[in-house]
Formats: sequence, C-alpha cells, structure tokens
Amino acid sequence: MKNSYESPLSSRYADEEMKYLFSPNMKFRTWRRLWIALAEAEKELGLPITQEQIDEMKAHQDDINYDVAEAREKVVRHDVMSHVYAFGVQCPKAEPIIHLGATSCYVGDNTDLIIMTKAMRLVRNRLVSVVRILSRFAMKYKGLPTLAFTHFQPAQPTTVGKRATLWIQDFVMDLEDAEYLLSGAKLLGSKGTTGTQASFLELFDGDHEKVKKLDGIIAEKMGFHTCFPVSGQTYTRKVDSRVLAVLSGIAQSAAKFSNDIRLLQHLKEVEEPFEKNQIGSSAMAYKRNPMRSERIASLARYVIVDSLNPCITAATQWFERTLDDSANRRISIPEAFLAVDGILNLCANVADGLVVYPKVIRKHLEEELPFMATENIMMDAVKRGGDRQQLHERIREHSMAASRIVKEEGGKNDLLKRIAGDPLFGVTLEELNRIVSPEKFVGRAPQQTEEFITETVQPILEKYHGISEETAEITV
Repeated sequence: MKNSYESPLSSRYADEEMKYLFSPNMKFRTWRRLWIALAEAEKELGLPITQEQIDEMKAHQDDINYDVAEAREKVVRHDVMSHVYAFGVQCPKAEPIIHLGATSCYVGDNTDLIIMTKAMRLVRNRLVSVVRILSRFAMKYKGLPTLAFTHFQPAQPTTVGKRATLWIQDFVMDLEDAEYLLSGAKLLGSKGTTGTQASFLELFDGDHEKVKKLDGIIAEKMGFHTCFPVSGQTYTRKVDSRVLAVLSGIAQSAAKFSNDIRLLQHLKEVEEPFEKNQIGSSAMAYKRNPMRSERIASLARYVIVDSLNPCITAATQWFERTLDDSANRRISIPEAFLAVDGILNLCANVADGLVVYPKVIRKHLEEELPFMATENIMMDAVKRGGDRQQLHERIREHSMAASRIVKEEGGKNDLLKRIAGDPLFGVTLEELNRIVSPEKFVGRAPQQTEEFITETVQPILEKYHGISEETAEITV
C-alpha cells in the first residue's frame, strides 16, 4: 500500500459519498443494472427472455466476482467483455442473453452519464450548504462598516455582510448552472455500434417502433426521462465539456472567496477557523496561516486547468467514435468531481467558522476615512459661508501633510485635528467625528445585503429546504 501512488483526492480531500460514486463497485454494479434493464426491456418488447433469467441476474447484481473478471481481462484485453463473462459465470441460465444486441458503450457511456448526474446532484447539495452558511454570515454582519478595496487600495467603505453577498452571488450562479445541466440529463440508451441501432433492428425483425421504444423503457428503468435522440457509438463528448465547465465555474467562485479571506486574514480583520492544537508553521510558532483557504485556491487551480481536457476531447473525436478519449476521461472527469467535492467541503468549513475582528476593522477605517470624508467636510463648510476654492486648497494642504505623517513617520492620521485647528473651516473635532462616522459612508450596503438575501437567496434556499446541512469536516 505504501509503495503505490494514491491520489490525494481520495486520501485527503474528497468525502466518502463522492468517492463511492467513482468507485469500482458503483461502476460495475451500474453495468449490471444496465444489463438487467436491457434484458427486461427486450423481454417486454417480445424477445424470448425468461423471468428466470432476469431473476438470476438480479440475484447477482451486487456481488461482483472481480477475480474472474480480472483474470479474463488479462486474456481478452477488453474490460466490458470480461465483465460480461464474469456475470455469465454467476448466471449460467442468463449467460446467453447478457448484453444482447449491445456494444461496450451501452454500459460504459450510460454508466458515466448516471454517475456524473448523481455526482452533480451531490455538488448541487454542497453548493446549497455553502450559500446557506454564507447567507447567515452576511445577515449577521450586514451593518458592520469596513473598508472596501479597489486595486487592493482603500476605497469607499462597504459592510462585511455586503462583501459576503458578492461571494454568495457567484455561488448562486454556479447553482443555477448545475441545475440547468441536471434539468437536461439524458442517457445514451441502446444505440449500437455506430448509433444506428442496426443490431436491435435485426433482433426485432425490422420492427422500428419496438426499437424506438427500447430507449425509453431503459431510460425509465434507470431513473431518466429520456435518451439522446441521436449519437455515434458514444454520447457526444460535448456533455463532458459542459459538466466540467460547471465544475470550473464553482472552482472560480471558491478561489475568489478563498483569496479574499487570505487577504483579510493578512489585514487581521477576518480569519478562517483555527483549531486549538493546529500548527501554523514548523518554524514560526505564532503563525496562523490560512491553510484551508490556500487549499481551496490550490484545488481550484487544478479544476480550472482540468476543465480543458474534455474541451480538447470533444474537439478531436472522429466521426462516430475514436478511443483516444478513454484514458483521459477515466482521470479528468472523476478527479474534477473529487476536487470540487473537497473544495466545497472546505468552503463550508471556512464559512461556518469565520472569525471577525470589529475593532481591527474600525481601526483601519479610522486610518483612512478622514481622507474619504474631505468632500463632505468641505461641503459643510461651504454651507456655513466658506469659499469652496479656498477650502479645497486648504484641505489639499492638510491632506498632504497628514499623509506624510502616516507614510514617512509611521504616525497616526491627524487630518481631522488639522482641519479642526484651522479657523477657515469653523468646525470642532467633535463635529468632525460625527461627520466621519463610518455608518454614513456605506451607502445602501446594509439594505442591499438584506434585500439580496431575502428577495434572491431565501427563495432559492426554500426550494432546497429538504437538503440537510451537515457539518463540513476536513480530512487533514
């Protein structure tokens, strides 16, 4: 075990539910379910298949004889035919009709579509949890003023809660994308070697209606509404590129969220959770590194790049099919889902444990707000009879002097004291402090936050009220 490579996505990041979806048991049990569905559909449409054969197959649906399949694959070098053989060993009565009329993609592609659909539902549920947690955070801090930043330079204040709505809005867009994709989920069905259903037309003695019905019956048995109306041997690989585009979008949203947290933690305004016995640095014992947020950014980068794989695959398929997609898809699709599962668990964990430091936030505001308040101060002085041009020049001079104190001497911003001491303005320091109250400079940020959560987010969350919120645990 210790001498073989093991993907960190399995050992460190993704949880058990997502890992099971891409496990051998899920894959090969689904193959058997598809073979059973095919046999049942063919029986219902009049082929000489007995209930005894179907019951025999159902009895061995989940107890896969891997040793037999693996030994057979070494001989025939074909994974599907090896499992057909292994299933037949367990089901001697059904052996003649297993995989009847089908090609390998009947089990391979239909299983991939089933697994991706289940995995996307799980991703959707994780997104709902992240949106729900961040919404509570936004409402709690909707009125707490904080410096906003453009170009990572201090800008007009916002609130801590309003900033959180920007993260939520991105995740809501991802949720909409996931739902759109799920709403159009289809199976490949039973299309045959080049998608013409010729083998099934032969089985049903040229009865086109029965062949058409076969797809619909299989889809219903497997929990789908419909199949792709046309295909080559495989379903169009555009499906894979669309799926990973959604996962890439989630990674982008998560990375933006995690980067903001990392910057805020540097400013000591907001921190991700830090456990009692957690070590931040092997050398610097005092450090509280934003390890979780960094991991989100790291995994997100992988998913964004990985999403190029199915784009190239879709673009380079030849005619009805080519096999240069197979090895790539075995890696790129499962690992994208496993990585996004890890990302969303981390996002939920970070969001649920965010620590806010209002006094530090206030301190930073007080350092910068006097400069931002100069226009309001000047307008008040004009109302009291002052000359706008004279006041503007005097504020410029005081601002430059105060800026030198801050930047060159490392002192505190004394702009308000300078203005209060200038008779041209005719205002006291107490009056100035009232003018520069942070709450007066956040615009509609508190109202925007509340309106967004109540009018946009809450209806979405109510739609998913049945999705329970689990405590997000991280492995390492």
